[in-house]
Amino acid sequence: MFKKRENVADIEEGSLLSPKFNKDGLIPVITTDFQTKEVLMQGFMNSEALKKTIETKEAYYWSRSRKEIWRKGETSGFVQKVIEIRIDDDQDSIWMSVDIGDGASCHVGYKSCFYRTVPLGKIEKTEKIEMEFNDKKKKFDPKTVYKGKPNPTKI
Repeated sequence: MFKKRENVADIEEGSLLSPKFNKDGLIPVITTDFQTKEVLMQGFMNSEALKKTIETKEAYYWSRSRKEIWRKGETSGFVQKVIEIRIDDDQDSIWMSVDIGDGASCHVGYKSCFYRTVPLGKIEKTEKIEMEFNDKKKKFDPKTVYKGKPNPTKI
C-alpha cells in the first residue's frame, strides 16, 4: 500500500512515505491536541487505518483487543479531526495533531488518556506509589456514552 522500504537514505532523507509497521503490522501513534499541544492518547494504526486517516482527515486506529479498525469518536461523538500528521526519521512512529473541539479522547471520560502524574523522587516501596490526578473532572460519563459496550481495557 505504501512505498516499499528499500534503503536507509530513502527512508531517512527521502520524500516518500514508507512507514515501518511492527511484526503485528502496527505502527505506534501519539496524538496531541493541536491547540494546547497536550498529549491526548497513544494508539496504533495498521496500514488500512493510516490510509483511512490520511484520506478522510479523521483519526482511525487499530484496536488490539477487538482486532478491528475503529474511527475515534464513532461511539462517543468526540471525533478527532486531523490537522497534521508527522512521522519520525526512520518512519516507525507517528505523531498526529488533532482538533477535538471541546471533546475528549479518553474512553474513561477525561480529555486526555494521560490524566495522572507519577511523582518523582526517592521510592520507598514501588507498590505504594500514589499518582496525582491532573484532570479533576471528566468530560463525559463512560457508562452513559458506551451503554453496555465492552471496556477496551483488558487486564
